[in-house]
Amino acid sequence: MFMRNVIKKLLLALLLATPFAALAANSELTWYGHAAFKLTTPSGKVLLIDPWITNPSNKNGKEDLAKIDKADLILITHGHGDHVGDSVAIAKKTGAKLVATFDLGKALAQYGGYPAEQAGMDTMGNFGGELTLLDGEVKIAFIPAIHSSTVAETEGAKDVHDGGNPGGFLITVKNGPTIYHTGDTDLFGDMKLIRQFHRVDVMLACIGGHFTMGPKRAAAAVKLVSPDLVIPMHFGTFPVLSGTPMALEKALKAEGSKTKVKTMAIGESIKL
Repeated sequence: MFMRNVIKKLLLALLLATPFAALAANSELTWYGHAAFKLTTPSGKVLLIDPWITNPSNKNGKEDLAKIDKADLILITHGHGDHVGDSVAIAKKTGAKLVATFDLGKALAQYGGYPAEQAGMDTMGNFGGELTLLDGEVKIAFIPAIHSSTVAETEGAKDVHDGGNPGGFLITVKNGPTIYHTGDTDLFGDMKLIRQFHRVDVMLACIGGHFTMGPKRAAAAVKLVSPDLVIPMHFGTFPVLSGTPMALEKALKAEGSKTKVKTMAIGESIKL
């Protein structure tokens, strides 16, 4: 009994000595539709990924864009307009630094209007590399993708410029989750190597088809990565992106995958 009371007192002292914010803090993920996400870290840092906030699926896009008054990093997987999205406007408003492959970053600064002073060597890299950013709270690894990448000077411009190779990101948050954003890609066998270096908690997987892998191939990709949770993206924005979360769930069952599917509503935020 004496030892039990001692242990209880020690545990209580430890609990009281731990800041409440550290106990309650979570990362938060918000989906704006298409491939656009906001990740807020436990300390309140804000990362935007492929921030096409005003995409056709987001009926509150203009309002959501206007509400963004803080962003520390903007991550862009490749140069297509539906992924570069509203990044330039957000960067000019918030001062957010660009995280991209070196070639894409240079193209966006030279041709895409991204502020050059916010696109430096400290936040650009290439496949196989990993950046440690935001005072060590976040690590971002560059992951290849099978797709294409070009940068247009203006929306609908006929002249386009090379945007380097397309990719995805593996984002590891200190005291938080590891998130794999696939970017636009097809299934490829080397996805299985990701889990050899990092356990993936959440996979943000394109499933629309036509321009990327559809549900069946996405299910095979999920099985290779073996995340705890998969969140489907890049579907339904246009009629040709016909893949559905329901089809992904069915394909995952056929694959024998134990990964859970979370279908987010546009504008929804979840705690991780």
